[in-house]
Amino acid sequence: MISPKKYAKAAKVSPNGFKTTNEFFNYVFKDEEMIWMGQNTNHLHDHSEIAEAMIDCINEGNYCKYPPPEGFPELKELVVRDLGLGDGFEALITAGGTESLYLCMNDILEPEDNAITCDPGYLIIDNFASRFACSVISIPIYSRECGYKLTPELVLENMDRNTHMVSLIDPLNPLGSSYTKDEIKAFADIANDHDIYLLHDITYRDFAMDHHLAADYAPEKTVTVYSFSKIYGMAGLRIGAIVATSDLIESIKSIVINDLGTNVISQAGAIAALRSKNRWVDRIRNTTFRNQKIIKDAVDEVDGAFIPVYPSSGNMMAIDIHKTGVDPLDLADYLLKRKIFVRQGAYTSRAFGDRYIRLSFSIPREQVEIFAENFVDVMEFLRPSN
Repeated sequence: MISPKKYAKAAKVSPNGFKTTNEFFNYVFKDEEMIWMGQNTNHLHDHSEIAEAMIDCINEGNYCKYPPPEGFPELKELVVRDLGLGDGFEALITAGGTESLYLCMNDILEPEDNAITCDPGYLIIDNFASRFACSVISIPIYSRECGYKLTPELVLENMDRNTHMVSLIDPLNPLGSSYTKDEIKAFADIANDHDIYLLHDITYRDFAMDHHLAADYAPEKTVTVYSFSKIYGMAGLRIGAIVATSDLIESIKSIVINDLGTNVISQAGAIAALRSKNRWVDRIRNTTFRNQKIIKDAVDEVDGAFIPVYPSSGNMMAIDIHKTGVDPLDLADYLLKRKIFVRQGAYTSRAFGDRYIRLSFSIPREQVEIFAENFVDVMEFLRPSN
């Protein structure tokens, strides 16, 4: 038997009634009545020119050919232009933001390095960093005192001579917290002054009312992770990018595994999405933002429950139910029985996962209203009797 690698992912706990997580996700995927609030996906796009571009790609038979290995030049240019970055920056097209994260850490981190992340956060980042660095310092940030986010002060307190990378998820999955311009500048100063890299994951950037790029202030020390999964509604198509200076991109290219290129159909959709973005982005952003109020009103009805970060700068939020006595896993299970898919907190936090559920809301308003009604009802049912 092959021994597990030291960095193997911890086995995920399957929801009640399912043998494996794969069986569970197949179940929720196949159920067309399921209200999908568990994976931060975006269900607000119409059958638009994005879909039409992919259908045309299929009808023309272009999927029979390999694409350029680094991505179609038009798509690379559109990504950089979308971020407003100038000359000297380049995009490398990847099979999603997760592959981008892996490639960045593989290229930048050495065995003697440590990396700084935060808890709560996107735990796969910690897993990837542990494969290439000596250690991962996961800083607890589930606190009003730090604004439920990693701060420059916390980084300075926890870094040492071996720190080589700081991960900034901005806006932060699962809480929806984000950074001011001054905070981003402070992180950039740390990177420049201490010769470390900022891994700036901006997957949820377009849902934020205000957002700032670390690459504007520390261009030589920032790798920006870009995804088409969320605002573009293309999660199942697995396409993203890494954006950095040409020197950094050239280095990352040297460890690429997928050297035959990223899915042709996905790239066709991504090009159409970027070309058409100004025609639909405000509608999706505004609908997503308004949906938060429906959830907030429902949470306010439940004694002991609260939203740590409101309004969220992303398309997701956490609902803290710790003081109610209700287990987040039980809540997620009961909502699933009512065809509402949310995630219990352990998916995004080792230290605080027993306190909250995480849910996304870039879905039709009517579905958010169904969640709100059921959340109040199920919480009353599950609350322990005094």
